[in-house]
Amino acid sequence: MTEDARDEVDRLVAAWRTERPDLDVEPLQVLSRVSRLAKHLDRARRAAFAEHDLEPWEFDVLTALRRAGKPYELSPGALLRATLVTSGTMTNRIDRLAQAGHVRRRPDPEDRRGVLVSLTETGLARVDAAFSDLLRREHDLLSGLGPTDQRALASLLRTLLAPFDSP
Repeated sequence: MTEDARDEVDRLVAAWRTERPDLDVEPLQVLSRVSRLAKHLDRARRAAFAEHDLEPWEFDVLTALRRAGKPYELSPGALLRATLVTSGTMTNRIDRLAQAGHVRRRPDPEDRRGVLVSLTETGLARVDAAFSDLLRREHDLLSGLGPTDQRALASLLRTLLAPFDSP
């Protein structure tokens, strides 16, 4: 490996190997890079959302509705499951998104006690623009890898994450 190809993790691993030769520091080769990449992704996400006047939590709720397909509508319970927050948190988020004009509530015709939350035209336009911007930034983050390497990396990461995502 040339000095140009070395990154901060290589330097970190080398230092730990010198200081703690008794430890196997190989996990740092992968997980420190994943952690560092996650920080860059978080910055890219926050920048994309801020450019469209959205907070990360707003984007999460709006994209859950958008992924539901027309009429871009879910129950609050389905939104809870999609965004992994508590019911109190979701109620607050729906209230704030409704006040901003991004979502509306309507009675659930199949459950008189329930409501459905749907995207407004404003919410749909906002989430679509933010998502397009996010994807552009994510493509930039991955620009150092060709399509074959991206698919291989995705497959390896899927293998690592699958046990955490199972019920």
